[in-house]
Amino acid sequence: MLGSVQGGKISVLVRVQKKAAKFAHHKNSPNWETLSSRRKLSRICGLFDAYSGERAWKPVGDRLERSHYLSRVDHERKIKSSRQRTDIGKYSFVNRTIQHWNQLPAEVLGILPCKPITLKKRVKKVITELN
Repeated sequence: MLGSVQGGKISVLVRVQKKAAKFAHHKNSPNWETLSSRRKLSRICGLFDAYSGERAWKPVGDRLERSHYLSRVDHERKIKSSRQRTDIGKYSFVNRTIQHWNQLPAEVLGILPCKPITLKKRVKKVITELN
C-alpha cells in the first residue's frame, strides 16, 4: 500500500516536470498560445454554447438580449450587455465575454448555426491574428 502511494506521487511529479519542460521548450515559439488567449477562446466558446441553447447553458442563454443598435462594422449577432450595480456583476463571466463576443468580426459569426469545433477554429484564428 505504501509503495503504491509513493509511486503515485512520483508519477504525478514526473507529469508536472514534463509539462514544465514542454512549457520551457515552447515558451519563445510563435505557435505557443498564451494563457490569456486560451481563456478568451474558452469563454467565447462557452458563450456560443449559451447563445445556441445548449442544455447546461440554457439559463445563461435565456438572459442574453440582442443589441438594439448596430453600426456598420458590427455583426448581426451582437449581444446587449446588461448594466450591473456592483463590480461583481460587471466583471462576471457573461459581461466580460459579451465584450469579446461583440468585438469579433462578422465573418466569424456569419454562418451560424455551426459545430462548436468549427467556431473554435475560426475564433482561434482571429485571436492569434490580433495578438
